[in-house]
Amino acid sequence: MKAVKTGLLALSLGLATSLSAQAFTVELGDPAWDGQKIPAGMQCQKFGGEQPRSPALMLSDIPADTNLIMFEYSDRSFAPMDNGGHGRFGFALNVPVEKVWVEHVPGHSFELPKGFFLIEPHRNPSWDIAGAYMPPCSGGRNNEYYVTVTAVKFDGESMEKLATQVLELGRY
Repeated sequence: MKAVKTGLLALSLGLATSLSAQAFTVELGDPAWDGQKIPAGMQCQKFGGEQPRSPALMLSDIPADTNLIMFEYSDRSFAPMDNGGHGRFGFALNVPVEKVWVEHVPGHSFELPKGFFLIEPHRNPSWDIAGAYMPPCSGGRNNEYYVTVTAVKFDGESMEKLATQVLELGRY
C-alpha cells in the first residue's frame, strides 16, 4: 500500500508525465454549478457554507486503459492553495468505461464516498475545518477555483497519465 501511495503522490506531483492525445471530457454535472460563480452555500463553513461539497462531474471519452481518475482542487488566485491545495483524491474504475458520473465529495470531512481514496488532504486546516476537500474559502475575494482531472493507468507498480483536463469551477 505504501508503494501505491508513493506512486500516487509522484503522479500527482507530475513526475510521470507521458500523456497521449486521446480525447477526454470533464463537465459539471450539477446545474447549480455554472463554472462562473461558486453557488451560494458551497463555500467553506468559515464563510457561511451549508453542507458544502464539490460539484458532481460527468467524465466522458475516458481513455481505454484508464483505471484511476485523480482530482486536484485548487485556488488559482492564492499560490499556497493552488496545484491541489484544496485537496487531492482519486476514484477507482473497477471496469473500463467510456463515461462515468462522479458524485460530489463533501467538504470538511475525511469520509469519502465509495470508490474514492485520499491522496492529500487540503493544505490549510488551521484556516478552516480539516478534511479531504476544502470548499472555496477566500471570503468572497473573487478568487478563481478549478479542478484538474487526470485519467491514469495504474498497473500496481507504475503509473501513466493518459489524459488531463482542467475544469473551471467559478469565482468566490
